[in-house]
Amino acid sequence: MSWDKYLLRSVQEAPPVHLPLFLYGTAWKKDRTADLVYQALNAGFRAVDTAGQPKHYREDLVGDGIRRAIHDGLLRREELYIQTKYTSVQGQDPNKMPYDPKTPVTEQVHASVKSSLHNLRASDALSSAEDAYIDTFLLHSPLPTMAETMEAWATLETYVPHRIRNLGISNCTLPILKELYARATVKPAVVQNRFYPDTRFDVPVRAFCRAYDIIYQSFWTLTANPELIQSNAVQSLASQAEISPAAALYCLVLGLGNTTVLNGTTNRTRMDEDLTAVPKVEQFSKDSPDSWQMILERFKRLIGDDVTP
Repeated sequence: MSWDKYLLRSVQEAPPVHLPLFLYGTAWKKDRTADLVYQALNAGFRAVDTAGQPKHYREDLVGDGIRRAIHDGLLRREELYIQTKYTSVQGQDPNKMPYDPKTPVTEQVHASVKSSLHNLRASDALSSAEDAYIDTFLLHSPLPTMAETMEAWATLETYVPHRIRNLGISNCTLPILKELYARATVKPAVVQNRFYPDTRFDVPVRAFCRAYDIIYQSFWTLTANPELIQSNAVQSLASQAEISPAAALYCLVLGLGNTTVLNGTTNRTRMDEDLTAVPKVEQFSKDSPDSWQMILERFKRLIGDDVTP
């Protein structure tokens, strides 16, 4: 596995896209979004996840936070991974959408992409939206029919590789993922799903992702898994690597391989703890490989994953 970042599958002539292990999640942060994004980038996050869904995200304020960080010299645009989503009508607030819900899916996607490129431009100059790009653009979920899902996907494909570098999908079941992969011209590079007991921790989905060079992005990792945090595997890693139990759970999920994690903490201390936990666990895995493997295999059994190295 990688303890640093993953290189996403090359798409046409797109520049290489590196996906860090942690993405800063921006859902439900409302008016605090810009300040929290800036704080996360200042702490060392180098990937941001958002969506064109005003119901749960302030994508415009995500852009404000990113531009402030770039302006202040914290990073350059090319050092940052930006990911956003097209959210279908079913997931939107009827009074706040980045497109006209009465238009066909194709036009909705075009409008959503245009809005995201404007919101996530690197400079305050409005004209900079003409040169803006998104590292990965996701379908926030499959649409009501496979035909509509493929229509939305095909529309996103028209922006690859210049305005959008890679494509992905969220909240996706294995049958839909398999069909999408089979039918798409630009294959999904990312799948972002809830990592929790209701889906049995997506073991088959993650196996498919490993087989087809797709990065699995875990979200709800802490919120939905209080029992995992209290588990012997997590507590043991926390104790031996001298990190928090929350960070230990994150690191064990990362230890599954081919996996990244959404991290939406609003606490600066937690940001620092989570970011520093990864190199600590990497060092622990090198210094005590047998202990690390024993803990990881215990964790894999706990979530029903394959324990074969």
